[in-house]
Amino acid sequence: MNGLTKILQHKYWWIVIIILFISITYLSAFLNYRIDLTAEKRFSLTDATKELLKGLDSTVTIKVFLAGDLPSDYKKLRIAAEDILDEFRDVSGNTVKVIFEKAEDELTDSAKIVLKDSINSKNYEYIKDSIHSELYDSLSRLGVVFEQTEIIATSKDKSTNLLIIPSALVYYRNMKPLAIDLRSSRTIYKNYNIINDNPQEFTDKEATLNAAEALLEFKFANAIDKLTRKYIPVVAYTIGNGETMPIADLRINDLGESLQNEYRLAIFDLSQGYPDAKQIDALIIVKPTKAFSEEDKLKLDQYVMHGGKVIWFIDKLYAELDSLMRSKSDFIAFDRNLNLDDILFRYGVRINSDLLQDLNCAKIPIVFGKNPDGSPRMQRIPWPYYPFLSSNNNNPVSKNLDRVLPVFPSSIDTVKAPGIEKTILLATDTNSRKISSPTLVTLNSVSDDADFLTFNKSYVPAAVLLEGKFTSLFANRLTREVQDSVAKASGEAFIAKGEKISKQIVVSDADIVTNSVSPAQGPLPMGELPLENYRFANREFFLNCVDYLVSNNRLFEARNKDFTLRLLDKKKVNDQRMKWQLINIAGPIFVIILFGVVYQWSRKKNYTA
Repeated sequence: MNGLTKILQHKYWWIVIIILFISITYLSAFLNYRIDLTAEKRFSLTDATKELLKGLDSTVTIKVFLAGDLPSDYKKLRIAAEDILDEFRDVSGNTVKVIFEKAEDELTDSAKIVLKDSINSKNYEYIKDSIHSELYDSLSRLGVVFEQTEIIATSKDKSTNLLIIPSALVYYRNMKPLAIDLRSSRTIYKNYNIINDNPQEFTDKEATLNAAEALLEFKFANAIDKLTRKYIPVVAYTIGNGETMPIADLRINDLGESLQNEYRLAIFDLSQGYPDAKQIDALIIVKPTKAFSEEDKLKLDQYVMHGGKVIWFIDKLYAELDSLMRSKSDFIAFDRNLNLDDILFRYGVRINSDLLQDLNCAKIPIVFGKNPDGSPRMQRIPWPYYPFLSSNNNNPVSKNLDRVLPVFPSSIDTVKAPGIEKTILLATDTNSRKISSPTLVTLNSVSDDADFLTFNKSYVPAAVLLEGKFTSLFANRLTREVQDSVAKASGEAFIAKGEKISKQIVVSDADIVTNSVSPAQGPLPMGELPLENYRFANREFFLNCVDYLVSNNRLFEARNKDFTLRLLDKKKVNDQRMKWQLINIAGPIFVIILFGVVYQWSRKKNYTA
């Protein structure tokens, strides 16, 4: 304390203070320590992400296209991305390089020269649009997404169309860059009438973008992991029981392309042999139409017993919208008799012979008469057979996902299976009902108030995750000779109880992972209905399912983050704007001046004395 007093009494005390201030500022640049005081640990990375970043052996470059003039909500998303990526860079020891730029900065040098040379030309705007269009097409092929938004200036009462690119590209070595959609795949809505209102008009933009911020760590970490991983899992698409080939059928075009982009995709014919859990990381069974034989089930059973993972997308009932549209009349939904009830029951679930309906559902276009010019008059009506599915728990697969759109799903019951942990991944909303088969499928399935009263069930499961050591369906059922023949055919001894922890996901609707085919546009993405400009989260759910089964990096911990939305009262903000501007701007200046006056008064008093 005496030393500080001597410094302040020195003639050139202010020079010493300036030198100390500069020294402390310079040294602080080499120290980086953060304390996260938020309740949900918003600015803290998970241990799995830190482990991934510390293990990088080469530079990872992340280009974020949220740059330039942005609406306020996207500015907030950009700031959140900057915070996360700054932490990525620090934890990785500057191995992660971050660049925020406009998409136009991606133009080649030759394209920039052409633009520069033609700047005074009459065709400059045409040349500029042509070059930018070509650039945007190339970025779109990489998976970059674009969003057109309208900004209204209240003071001038003018609107401006703005192209926003809420995407990032992750580069690693000479590999193809991986695109990230920074927006949330989960859309949050305010309260609205599900029968009469259009839900898109009730989107809660602030809450939706808040959900996007919660997923930023997972999205960036997941992209880095997929580019830097040493082993790419093998995912096999199973055929042999009426399933269609991914290449031959356009209805599973999106499924095939999504898997090929992230995994080694194989086709496995179940009728030709036993799947090997050492070579195939996961089997996917999509919409079988023929009954499984006992040998087929034995092959799948032993694959699971040896640690294999399976995703079942099963349509238990025959119910297709095409049948309704082609015949223009009602049809009967009936059981396909796939002969899978016993094996799924042994593993811990039962797909029921019913159809699920919910009042919170998608709408489909129906022709109601003709317009005066003779063209068909279309009307979109709620279709309870297309109920919205979501998660009402904190499971890592479907948390923070938008709604998933099924087509004629069935309900699932969980049954007792010792040692198996069951997690509901998808369920209906709070106004559901089950219709037992055989049942008549009709356009007018809800005709009066009495029908509405039957929608009295809530959160009916439609997708279940099973984890544990499974018990074989064929335990104590096969003779020694049959067991020996199984061992000879499969190369592995028959076992009645799984020795390794395995995982399975059972989904009671196969059309969650199929896609519609438009005559004009060709195959549409999963979860997008024809004539609707909205895509549900079917693809994200599907890829999350696969990733959860075949990945061991624990990055799914980052998906469980929840950011609490703490919104300001907009009325109070408007009413008290001047007050808080004075406090925040004039207040600190007043405090500094007051401190200087008091200090000078105290110093003068001491020296005078």
